[in-house]
Amino acid sequence: MLFLGQFLQYVIIMLILAAIGVAGIFVGKKLRQKKDAKQALDSHEEK
Repeated sequence: MLFLGQFLQYVIIMLILAAIGVAGIFVGKKLRQKKDAKQALDSHEEK
């Protein structure tokens, strides 16, 4: 029973860390798209 409890604890921690990683990827992609759009607008205005 002790092994099962420890195993579930590690599974929950792994899922939390994976969710944080996935959220970081999506936030990073969103910020990069926003930056690229701003740079494209700025370079278009300079021409």
